[in-house]
Amino acid sequence: MKYIKIIIALLLVGFSNGSAAQSRKADKDTQAWRYEVEAVQTGVQGTYLIKVWSYSKNPDVATEQAKKNAVHGIIFKGFTGISGVPGQSPLANSLNVENEKEDFFKPFFKDGGNYMKYVSLSNDGAVGAEDRMKIGKEYKIGVIVAVNITELRKDLEKAGVIKSLTSGF
Repeated sequence: MKYIKIIIALLLVGFSNGSAAQSRKADKDTQAWRYEVEAVQTGVQGTYLIKVWSYSKNPDVATEQAKKNAVHGIIFKGFTGISGVPGQSPLANSLNVENEKEDFFKPFFKDGGNYMKYVSLSNDGAVGAEDRMKIGKEYKIGVIVAVNITELRKDLEKAGVIKSLTSGF
């Protein structure tokens, strides 16, 4: 019985260390902000439905990071449209906003941060074969994400990160 408890304890420590290592890898991948965003279709009012292509050596990390990358893309990159779906400009008018408001964005984009309030995976994290590519030593994973742009914009305006649409030019 004593050996079983020791084995279980060792397994739990091993799993928690693996999870921590995966989290550090995800943070490293996110800090590089390597992703692509493309329009998929029109979502419900106030929501963008986009496909986010994320890169990582671990496909699970890329899938999880898609949510973070989606919000980052809406704020800082925008995306081009496709037939029947208009493109969108980024919410931030300046490329420097991320650095200028680092005290806001660092906790915002941490694992489990406030960015999670604005996203959901529309395919529950399931990735189709056509959306999973091996490129060299890493994977390029495409995940469809819904982003609540209305709430995101409102909260960014309230925090003073972006200007209100009604504030003038």
